[in-house]
Amino acid sequence: MVEIIPYQSSWPVDFQSISKILRIALGDLALRIDHIGSTSVEGLAAKDVIDIQISVADFSPAVNTAMNSAGYQLKKILSWDHIPPLFAGTEENWQKLFFQAPPGQRRTHTHMRVNGRANQRYPILFRDYLRAHTATAQAYAELKRMLAANLADPDMYPEVKDPAMDLIYFAAEAWADATAWQPGPSDA
Repeated sequence: MVEIIPYQSSWPVDFQSISKILRIALGDLALRIDHIGSTSVEGLAAKDVIDIQISVADFSPAVNTAMNSAGYQLKKILSWDHIPPLFAGTEENWQKLFFQAPPGQRRTHTHMRVNGRANQRYPILFRDYLRAHTATAQAYAELKRMLAANLADPDMYPEVKDPAMDLIYFAAEAWADATAWQPGPSDA
């Protein structure tokens, strides 16, 4: 079952404490560590799962070793993010590693993506757009609540949500062009 809860002021604090552990383990291997997803947008209802994006230069064996040293386990050897319609680049732009948090740590979705690829940019831009557009963020929260309450198969939640995210992402790309948006500094 997918449960969407009201925004929790503890989410940024939870991210900061987890990101410190990751920063120590990864050192310079992590080019950025960002709080992404709905828990990173103040006031946005979300699943009680902290989404973390670690941006790296490449998927070298050293990054997996460093993550293991922090207690993280690679959940899938190589996985793929949803590809928005009409994307013109190669599928390689959507590869990622996905890690399971150590036992006893609060629930996270820890994504590792290659810096500069489309899927590394997508969640940072998406987050910043929702932070700047409160009405869109609240409409997105309502969509998530409705999906969580009405989908017969909870495993379909991301499959149904992804195309709606694309609608927001396309608006975010237009906003990025109009404002000359660039990612700010890493969150950690």
